[in-house]
Amino acid sequence: MYLLRFCFGVNRAVTVSVAVLGLALLAVQGVVAEVVRTADAGFAIEHSLMLPVSPEVAYDVMTGDISGWWDHSFSDSPKAFYIEPKPGGGFYEIYDDSGDGVLHATVIVAQRGKMLRYTGPLGLSGSAITMVMTYHYEPKGEGTLVKVTVDASGNIEKGWDETVDGVWRHFLFERLKPYVESGRYLEKPGFESDY
Repeated sequence: MYLLRFCFGVNRAVTVSVAVLGLALLAVQGVVAEVVRTADAGFAIEHSLMLPVSPEVAYDVMTGDISGWWDHSFSDSPKAFYIEPKPGGGFYEIYDDSGDGVLHATVIVAQRGKMLRYTGPLGLSGSAITMVMTYHYEPKGEGTLVKVTVDASGNIEKGWDETVDGVWRHFLFERLKPYVESGRYLEKPGFESDY
């Protein structure tokens, strides 16, 4: 028997046995298959930033319509970016009024003012990569400490860790933080907060 190893993250692997007979049958039928690359590949990124709002407001700003601060897209001029803050909810890029677009990720944990977690490839769609993004919200003084972690695994190309880190720095420090500090989040369609 041959052993093929499929990696699902750093320090985690599932080993699948493939019978020689099955491979021989494929070869007889003119089908050729081979493992071209095997690696334990992954990276983790962490960022923290203070926002001058309550944890609930920070959560609300970072979910729902996030078009005010999220600016990386597959479309030249997307209509909206939207995160449905509920288990099974989507992180969508909507292209137009017809509803065409992309599902960038799926929400797996939603706790308003405490934590949001979603999984998906985001801008690396089409690659054999999985990323888990987690936002933790912690009250600190008159504001909120937001901790963002990104854990990635899969067929990761050289330099993707630095690229993904740079994109998250851009989102958090160049887009989100000024968006909140300026009060522009209050213009967010349908935004209401009791906090």
